[in-house]
Amino acid sequence: MASARNLAIATELFHAVCDRDEEQDYFGTVQALPVTERRGTNLLRTCYSVYLIRGAVTKRNSSFRLSGTESWKEDSDFPVYLSKLGSYGVEQLGKEPERLSEEKAAVLEQTQELAFTNYKTFIQTAECSREIFKQFSKTEQRLDSLVEKLPEFSRLCQEFSKASSDINTHRRLNSLTLTRNAQLLEILELPQLMDTCIRNGHYEEALELAAYVRRLAKKHGHISIIASIVGDVEVTWLAMLHQLLSQLHSDLQLPKCLQVVGYLRRMELFTEPELRLKFLQARDSWFQTILAAIPKDDANHHLSKTIELTRIHLFNIVTQYRAIFSDEDPILLSPRDHNVNQIMIFYSWLTEKISQFLSTLEHDLSHGVGTSLDSIIGQCMYFGLSFSRVGADFRGVMAPVFVRTVSSNFEHSIKKSTKKFGQDMETFTLAKLQSNILRNTPTSTQHSKQDQPPQSLLEFYPLADYCNGITTAFNELRLCAPVAVADSSTHILQESLTSVARSIMSFYRQEQQAFLPAEKEAFSRLCRCFALELLPYMQRCLHLLFSPLTVAQQIGVSLQQLQKEGLTYLDQTIILDPLSGLLPQHAEPAIVAQPEDAEPPQLEVVINEPQE
Repeated sequence: MASARNLAIATELFHAVCDRDEEQDYFGTVQALPVTERRGTNLLRTCYSVYLIRGAVTKRNSSFRLSGTESWKEDSDFPVYLSKLGSYGVEQLGKEPERLSEEKAAVLEQTQELAFTNYKTFIQTAECSREIFKQFSKTEQRLDSLVEKLPEFSRLCQEFSKASSDINTHRRLNSLTLTRNAQLLEILELPQLMDTCIRNGHYEEALELAAYVRRLAKKHGHISIIASIVGDVEVTWLAMLHQLLSQLHSDLQLPKCLQVVGYLRRMELFTEPELRLKFLQARDSWFQTILAAIPKDDANHHLSKTIELTRIHLFNIVTQYRAIFSDEDPILLSPRDHNVNQIMIFYSWLTEKISQFLSTLEHDLSHGVGTSLDSIIGQCMYFGLSFSRVGADFRGVMAPVFVRTVSSNFEHSIKKSTKKFGQDMETFTLAKLQSNILRNTPTSTQHSKQDQPPQSLLEFYPLADYCNGITTAFNELRLCAPVAVADSSTHILQESLTSVARSIMSFYRQEQQAFLPAEKEAFSRLCRCFALELLPYMQRCLHLLFSPLTVAQQIGVSLQQLQKEGLTYLDQTIILDPLSGLLPQHAEPAIVAQPEDAEPPQLEVVINEPQE
């Protein structure tokens, strides 16, 4: 049992202090022995375990290892032992090896006893050594890792120091901001304050705030919050500009216009020429809105209102412009504005407005204004004359418009009457004409006056109707008969009378084969009435409208030259040429000169209806 216990202790010591390879070698040798011999190996194993323990202890503790002569010299017992050996005799020297062997065996036995007694301590020492070795290895690895990470740690510490410094700086700034909170709040509220001023119409205060912000931007424009405030103020600044310009698009009196333009000047967003253009554009926009609101159903009403509103508002705009912008003060001009003809800005715009008015005038006149033409002309002439005070008397450019209108209206009326005469001649008949005339002709035998239509026209209703139409055209022309339309009116009337003569000739060619003697006589009277009565009457009416003496004085020629040129004189030869074969050779119309103060004709006749 003791042997078994010793063997177990030796085995445990063996596992604790031996290397794995030594253990494998030993147990491999033991396993190779026969089973009968393995029991005898227990003691051998115990001795070998002690040997290994001693060897392991020797390897782990260099203080117990003696290697070479150098280690002997260092041992203090070595010289003493040598001296002792030198004092021995031969016999003692012969016994010394045996004694040393016995002493060695005793020491070995004591060592084994010590190993058996303190084997747990040896095991713990070995385990502690192994654990210490492992811990030192880990410590070495961690130290290497620490050395590698120290530069990064140093850099992070520097960054932290810098961040801490920045935080400290920001803290001081925040503390300063807190102490200046009221002043900073006022600066931050500048855009809102300016917007409130603009909304309430306090433009003077808004201009002062804008000037303060501009000064602030010059000093501290690099600060982001200041730049943001300046940007917000600029947006509000533009809103103020639009609000001021929108006021110019409304009905403003002169004092308000002066105030608004004064604000625009102080804003310094426009040069002087640009400001003039903006003012005219804004006022013109409002002016066009006023004109566009006039109803266009009735041309006469539209034209009258256009003349009235244009005269009033356009003159007000001109007055405002002249009061605000002085063309004689060069102080307001900047060096880059000297090349701009600012006077032409105003007069070009005024010319454009007059051109627009003339276009409206011509357009409405083309739709007809009835008997109000003389009233329209009076209003227009007064309108043009009123602008002479600003150097823009445009009555001269309105005259051609009225001349064209008068001539066109007269031509339209004449052509209408001419066409009506042709249609009447298609249904006209000479049968029983005399009896109808006797019933419808007034019983008075008093000769009609020269300025009244011939009563003989009542016998032939197409001629009477035609005379009525021409007289109506003359009456319309009488309201406004400019000398400039005298020549065109003469030619228009002459062409109409020539067309009437051709219509009479066409009627003759169609009906002559069926004429009865009475009808031939009636047709002959028709031709004589046209040539001897109607034609002279037309000439007298024409001279009542355009007196030859007045026309001659206007153009600076004599009456003979006027008649030679055919101005206000009808060419009777051309008119009667289609009827030359039907009129008596001695029949020549009598042209009677009309007095200057004679009234234009007013024809009222009873027209015979066409016979079935």
